[in-house]
Amino acid sequence: MSVSVKEVFEFIETESQYQEFETSLSFIIGQEGAQMPALQEAQRIYGYLPIEVLERISERLDIPLEQLYSTATFYSQFTFVPKGEYTISICLGTACYVKGAGNILDSYETELKIKAGETTPDRKFTLESCRCIGACGLAPVLTVNEEVYGRLTQKKGDKVLVSYLKKA
Repeated sequence: MSVSVKEVFEFIETESQYQEFETSLSFIIGQEGAQMPALQEAQRIYGYLPIEVLERISERLDIPLEQLYSTATFYSQFTFVPKGEYTISICLGTACYVKGAGNILDSYETELKIKAGETTPDRKFTLESCRCIGACGLAPVLTVNEEVYGRLTQKKGDKVLVSYLKKA
């Protein structure tokens, strides 16, 4: 049985998001090449591209939904899956991996009950792996949103996760 993202993640839009996006669209409508700025604004405001917002862009800018989808799937900056409040990215580049980053990723997957590339159903955490973040001297390294944690051990990595679990 296949489950769609729409079935797993209900689209929730706040009034402030709606107003901010409508204001952004009002400046974009009529501009040449309006598609990319509209998609970028949607991604910035919502954190992903919900189908409901793509349909609104399609209608307001008179761009076929298929064309918006084609553009959004071409560029890696766009995602159709909501990200968590905390995006945890564990570096699996060579320096990090040989110093135990794979074990840290495994423990995070177990604790959060998701795999790399997934978001918890409550949208608190997104877990990602990456190949290199350019901090090899601090290996192993992980980031939580923009915060960098380096020279991790299994124990230090667990402490980082626990601190964010307490915030969530």
